[in-house]
Amino acid sequence: MSIQVGDRIPSATFKTMTADGPKEVTSAGLFDGKKVVIFAVPGAFTPTCSAAHLPGFVVSVDDIKAKGVDTVVCTSVNDVFVMDAWGKASNAEHITMLADGNATFAQALGLTLDGSGFGMGTRSKRYAMIVDNGQVEHLAIDEKGLEKSTAEAILAALS
Repeated sequence: MSIQVGDRIPSATFKTMTADGPKEVTSAGLFDGKKVVIFAVPGAFTPTCSAAHLPGFVVSVDDIKAKGVDTVVCTSVNDVFVMDAWGKASNAEHITMLADGNATFAQALGLTLDGSGFGMGTRSKRYAMIVDNGQVEHLAIDEKGLEKSTAEAILAALS
C-alpha cells in the first residue's frame, strides 16, 4: 500500500551534491518544521522528465514558494552525480535535487515501478506531494503520462 494523505513521511536518507561533494540529507532534516513540495520522476535525463516535468517546476519554483513553501525538491532513483548533472543542465538551481539511489525512499512510500523492461530496474513512480511538517497534505500520482503531478497542478493544490 502506498503512502496516503494524512500519513507521515517515512524515515529515509538521500544524497545531494554540495560544493564539498556528496552530502547525506535525512527526511527529518528535509521535512520537519517545513512546508515542502517534493516531486519524483522515473529517471533523470529521460524524455518526459527532462522535457516537461522538471522544467515546469524550474519555471514555477518562485510561484510555488510564494504560496508558503520553504523548499521544492526533485527526487529520482539515480545516483547523486546524475542528479547533480541533470539539475545543472536543467537550470534547476532553486530546486533541491535529491538522489534516492537505491530506491529506499520510493519503496518506503510504496511508490515504485518496475522499469526493467526499459533496462532501468526499480524506479520511482511519477508523483508530487505537498508535505507540511512531515505530514502529507496532498498527493498526486501519475500512473501514466504527466498530468496530476505537474507544477501547475501543485500550484492549484496550494491555492
